[in-house]
Amino acid sequence: MSWRRIGRWLTPIAAVLGVFVLWGLLVRIFDVKPYLVPSPQDALRGIRDDWDVLGPLTWTTIKETAIGFAVGAVVGFALAVLMSRWSPVQRVVYPVLVASQAIPVVAIAAPLVIVLGFGMGPKVAIVAFIVFFPVVVNVLDGFAGVDRDLLNLARIMDGRPIRVLALIELPATLTPLFSALKLGATYAVTGAVLGEWTASTTPGLGNYLLIQNSKSNTDAVYAAVLLLTAIGVTGFLLVLAAERVATPWRTRSTSRRHRVAPPMRDDDTLAEGGRP
Repeated sequence: MSWRRIGRWLTPIAAVLGVFVLWGLLVRIFDVKPYLVPSPQDALRGIRDDWDVLGPLTWTTIKETAIGFAVGAVVGFALAVLMSRWSPVQRVVYPVLVASQAIPVVAIAAPLVIVLGFGMGPKVAIVAFIVFFPVVVNVLDGFAGVDRDLLNLARIMDGRPIRVLALIELPATLTPLFSALKLGATYAVTGAVLGEWTASTTPGLGNYLLIQNSKSNTDAVYAAVLLLTAIGVTGFLLVLAAERVATPWRTRSTSRRHRVAPPMRDDDTLAEGGRP
């Protein structure tokens, strides 16, 4: 592993540690009272001391976030492909999608509870609602940005529509798709917390946050915030890793080197029966 690659890994780790160090210094320098802002050590200690409770709650929030993210991404991508294939569908559906984003997320919680009940359904729906719109818009932009000359060449060569879609158009949507997914991965946690606050009776980190805040348990509040932040950052990193696998041409600066056969020596030529 080269020093440059090691530096790429160490830089974000150092940045995160720097935030914790700055947090601790500000609390100490300005003598901030613990009931207002605890030190990083106290917040981390709150996670350790209450992990028996926080562990299951964290897993619940992770499930809500992951399922909602997957549903929103799949539905958004499928809808974008459909809209790109049939322009009448895009003209009808796109304005409705734009109008739907004007509805506050908190406002749709009550109708979702009426339809889906108080289980995981409303929370998954809220997360999917937040994720799918960026996916639709970005993938449509990817389809619109496909090289027209390349499409015309494929049609001249009698390329089948399904092969043109699979080999030319869909690869062109990968970069904008992953841009939307990285954005959605960070906002998905917000959707899960909003769902737990407004449309759920099942426990999660969002409910835990409200309960501890009502008790003025500042250490526990910051502990929950740190866990929610970790979930969002982990989701972003997973999407980033998937992007590197799916779009290797974005990170490969040089073409792959091909092995070249060594030149034949005179004795090799004689051994093959050739002339010296």
